[in-house]
Amino acid sequence: MTLRPVLVNIKALDDSAVGRLWAEALGWSVTGEGSGATAAKPVGFDWLDPVGVCIDVIAVPEPKTATKNRAHVDLATTSAAHQAGLVARLKALGATPAHVGQGDVPWTVLADPEGNEFCVLEPREMYRGTGPIARVVVDCADPRAMARFWDEAMDWTLHEVTDDHAVWRSAKGVGPYLEFLRSPDVKTVPDRVHLDLVPDPGDDKAAEVARLRALGAADLDVGQGDVPWTCLTDPEGHEFCVLARS
Repeated sequence: MTLRPVLVNIKALDDSAVGRLWAEALGWSVTGEGSGATAAKPVGFDWLDPVGVCIDVIAVPEPKTATKNRAHVDLATTSAAHQAGLVARLKALGATPAHVGQGDVPWTVLADPEGNEFCVLEPREMYRGTGPIARVVVDCADPRAMARFWDEAMDWTLHEVTDDHAVWRSAKGVGPYLEFLRSPDVKTVPDRVHLDLVPDPGDDKAAEVARLRALGAADLDVGQGDVPWTCLTDPEGHEFCVLARS
């Protein structure tokens, strides 16, 4: 029984505008505009057999209220010129500089038109083969506790665990990394950005959800009603969804 991350789910008032920015930023195609769910994904991406993740922007009526999201995406670059050019292009598309207490750092922190933060990293050797998304980062209080839960929850390979972070990547060694990063910030509102996971072929979603509950996940009611996916939280309260394969 296994689950794999498949979507970075971002909430927005205008899913089309935010989805188009992400598609342009990543060099991916955009689908579903006008339906309340706009996806940015690479050509040929198969959500039923994912080796990386794509971006899914979901329309919601509420604006962002948190000072800083507890999850965000970091973009990879291959040179200083690539980083500078990508930052300039993103600003032209509507991204704005964001200040989250980062100080003097070699990466650039931006926000999409609705204030969802993301980073454009300076060139780093470990991210040369990830594609445009270097990593998905989630703030947490205890990376070791998150490592215990998430390493059992999904089939990605755990690369490193310290008091400061826990890092995974697809077992196939492709696509972005997932990092739970120690942060002093306290969760006060629902996450604006979260992960969606999908079971492997032949695995039963209900059985996977039951397994996650046994690991410490809790059911989450966000008013979703009767839907084919299941909303849960991990032991620190980070929201995530388990999708049905059909």
